Amino acid sequence: MNASEKVTVGLRSLASVIARGFFEITHSSFALIGLTVIFAAIALTAQPALRQIGEVKLFSWLQTRQVELTGLPTEVEAIERATASNPRDLPKRQAAVAFWLSKKYSVAPEPISALVSEAYQIGQRTKIDPTLILAVMAIESGFNPFAQSHVGAQGLMQVMTTIHSEKYENFGGKFAAFDPLSNLRVGVKVLEDCIKRAGSIQGGLRYYVGAANLDNDGGYAAKVMAEYARLELIATGRVIQQVEPSTSPAPVLVKDIPAEMSAPLNS
Repeated sequence: MNASEKVTVGLRSLASVIARGFFEITHSSFALIGLTVIFAAIALTAQPALRQIGEVKLFSWLQTRQVELTGLPTEVEAIERATASNPRDLPKRQAAVAFWLSKKYSVAPEPISALVSEAYQIGQRTKIDPTLILAVMAIESGFNPFAQSHVGAQGLMQVMTTIHSEKYENFGGKFAAFDPLSNLRVGVKVLEDCIKRAGSIQGGLRYYVGAANLDNDGGYAAKVMAEYARLELIATGRVIQQVEPSTSPAPVLVKDIPAEMSAPLNS
């Protein structure tokens, strides 16, 4: 064997040693990684606290990445706070009412649909026509959940929050007056009490607006009853001419009632 052949054989032997060493190192590294993953899985399974910490860390990292990519904070639970539903998921009568109210009061159909659905559920429980509930809401606030009168009536049903603060305790406090569904539920309770007290719907509406002891209610009950009649027609499938909502607010007569005569139930 000459010198050239010896060099060739030596280079081959060196290459073989290097390749074998690389394989062993790589194989050992993969094995180490595999063992690490296995032990980590066992630890997380055996220790729920560790698993929870890991999930929190991972979710936090994903949120940070999402903010970096979009420039917006991630708040996946925000959808749970939205008062909205698909109007096409409603029964036919309710959907007709929702679309009509949406068009008349220039409110998106999705939040109106949620309110209509809730009104029908509450109406069934309280034996108050849901279209009457919606009519009161329409005249009181025009479906503005943040409405407030100059005497302090607030929200969709324009409930006097200061007078009925105890009714909001079940919903977390008086700020729930600006939560559409909470305000609706409290408002219907007030309306129910007013109707029982008066013995009739129109009489109950006079109590509701705080005009039970006055000569007239400024046309409030008539407005509500007119809207109630329209909604009843819509619910039965009748097509009626769209009427523009009144630009003037509902009458607020509470300030005219002497405190010693009667505590107002509502705005």
